[in-house]
Amino acid sequence: VCSFDAENGPSPGRSPMDSQASPGLVLHPSFPQSQRRESFLYRSDSDYDTSPKTMSRNSSINSEGHAEDMIVTPFAQVLASLRTVRSNFTILANVTTPTNKRSPVTSQPTVPQATLSEETYQQMAQETLEELDWCLDQLETIQTHRSVSEMASNKFKRMLNRELSHLSEMSRSGNQVSEYISTTFLDKQNEVEIPSPTLREREKPMCHISGVKKLTHSSSLSNSTLPRFGVKTEHEEALARELDDLNKWGLNIFHVAEFSNNRPLSCIMFAIFQERDLLKTFRIPVDTFVTYVMTLEDHYHANVAYHNSLHAADVTQSTHVLLSSPALDAVFTDLEILAALFAAAIHDVDHPGVSNQFLINTNSELALMYNDESVLENHHLAVGFKLLHEENCDIFQNLSKRQRQSLRKLVIDMVLATDMSKHMSLLADLKTMVETKKVTSSGVLMLDHYTDRIQVLRNMVHCADLSNPTKPLPVYRQWTERIMEEFFRQGDKERERGMEISPM
Repeated sequence: VCSFDAENGPSPGRSPMDSQASPGLVLHPSFPQSQRRESFLYRSDSDYDTSPKTMSRNSSINSEGHAEDMIVTPFAQVLASLRTVRSNFTILANVTTPTNKRSPVTSQPTVPQATLSEETYQQMAQETLEELDWCLDQLETIQTHRSVSEMASNKFKRMLNRELSHLSEMSRSGNQVSEYISTTFLDKQNEVEIPSPTLREREKPMCHISGVKKLTHSSSLSNSTLPRFGVKTEHEEALARELDDLNKWGLNIFHVAEFSNNRPLSCIMFAIFQERDLLKTFRIPVDTFVTYVMTLEDHYHANVAYHNSLHAADVTQSTHVLLSSPALDAVFTDLEILAALFAAAIHDVDHPGVSNQFLINTNSELALMYNDESVLENHHLAVGFKLLHEENCDIFQNLSKRQRQSLRKLVIDMVLATDMSKHMSLLADLKTMVETKKVTSSGVLMLDHYTDRIQVLRNMVHCADLSNPTKPLPVYRQWTERIMEEFFRQGDKERERGMEISPM
């Protein structure tokens, strides 16, 4: 499991469910550079970007008071540099200043000017001037309509492009993989020549949400007849043994599907909501809940190799475990937890087994409806919320109007964040927030504001969505086979249409 940058959070060799709870999100120094897994984010970008106004100062700098902490986001670097300038100024001008919020977190005794030699004094003055000049250069590049986290996003994209250019030079296949990664992770749209759409393709009306089917589950459900795990199965004891790992990282979702009569999502949702007592907290009728999750599961396509209800169940269970990690204990409200689990459950509903780019390149109805922007993610949201209007499916019927509005906003933010083209922006937003807290505060991440809380939740669901490589090897191998099968099927469709075949 990847490491959280928070005290007592998951780290290499630790499970997210370790019992040592943390009173809050306490930011702590990361591993020293010698122990850090090699990442392009911690390499210099100066080799290919020579403009002084876009280069990071020393690429990655140590934050004052955090000797082992590598600061890589430009905004946090500016703050760290300005704190250094302020500290040096008090020494050079021999100014006595009281301790305040701008003093270094772990303040060292100020060196009196009288103890500095002339050479040291001149060197410090020169370095301080250079530091200030660099800060001014950075601030001059900020555009008022863009967020400071975009500075980090642009830097990360430049550095990733450099890595990809090296890969593309190695071989033809390397070039194809490089192009795929660039398109997928950097929010770029390829210009692809596609056949002109025929009139028949334009005839379908777009005034309704496609993919919603009329299903009936409620007629056979009642509180007195509900199965133990919300689904009918002849393997109840075997299913119970698998669900003993409900709160653990690495639950075998394939076994859950086998023993739940191919109802992994319904079973997992029912078990998690019972475990967290969410049905009682939000007064969700049990029969309504089971009706909704079964209807939701039926809108995942069983013939899609990867993006099916198995994947949705796995992401939901992974989100549940991450929400239970000690670093996040008592951080989120019950409504936010409900929203995160609901978002994970619906995040790929009615997935057709092809990518956003495929839908855009084929001029599909969905791409037209959502203007080529996060096409599938918008569709998943529309279907997930539309199903609440089906018979006996409104699991949020007893929420107040304000709660429903808040939950909807949370869910929309989280599901849209699963668009892989937003990956670098998500990473930049979160890293900028965390590093800024390191530089400007005592290192405690309070998450008092919605923007901070939703950043963590967005990244949490995104991590759960990409968590396959962190699962036990036999489980991971099955996921790899499934995603490769889905990729190959898309390639076959592209070949049939005379399109350029995607490398992955």
